[in-house]
Amino acid sequence: MPPTFSPSMKWLKPPVFVLCLAPVAILLLQAFHDQLRADSLLTALHLNPDLGANQIEKVTHTTGDWILIFLCITLAITPLRKILNQPWLIKFRRMFGLFAFFYASLHFLTYIWLDQFFDMSSILNDVAKRPFITAGFTGFVLLIPLALTSTAGWIRRLGGKRWQWLHRLIYISAIAGVVHYYWLVKSDVRLPLLYAAIVTLLLGFRAFVAIRNQRRQLAADSAQPRAAFRPTEAAKDAE
Repeated sequence: MPPTFSPSMKWLKPPVFVLCLAPVAILLLQAFHDQLRADSLLTALHLNPDLGANQIEKVTHTTGDWILIFLCITLAITPLRKILNQPWLIKFRRMFGLFAFFYASLHFLTYIWLDQFFDMSSILNDVAKRPFITAGFTGFVLLIPLALTSTAGWIRRLGGKRWQWLHRLIYISAIAGVVHYYWLVKSDVRLPLLYAAIVTLLLGFRAFVAIRNQRRQLAADSAQPRAAFRPTEAAKDAE
């Protein structure tokens, strides 16, 4: 079993937080490259100096990609913690989950503001008529209660078990996100299929652990009466 490390969260969390903000910082640099004089910086980073011809599509696709990336990272924390025996990894799960919600909010805001101009009837019509919008909207809505109840106070209010059950909505949200992406892409589905494979692997790990724990519990329950029976038999023998 690998050794357990316990790095101080005081110095590790800020750089991780800044790295998580990097995608939106790059989008802002590309959007306001003239005002910020960021062309040379973006070129040095091997990035496009602007958002390209279709700026809304660029922002929508970038934020959409990062939703799935952060959902996969959040789902990967538990398997990595168990496989690598690194309990401290759990301290980052909330941050990654909230960044998934942050990018989902930006993605949704881009859609309702820049694409639909806050026309609620058009948005509701779109959600009802286009399946990939419905799947994406479902995934976003399911993330809202998870973001609202992500604090220690809500864990105390709901109780550990109920809080854990509620936060399993992230599984459905991740599946809805992958379906949204797969239905959106018209030709090259390699990236949606890659996300689908990663989400399947991460959820499959949880299913495997749950089945294994259930079998162990059943074995322990069935062994208990025999264990309780043995002293009686031993006592009879002693008599």
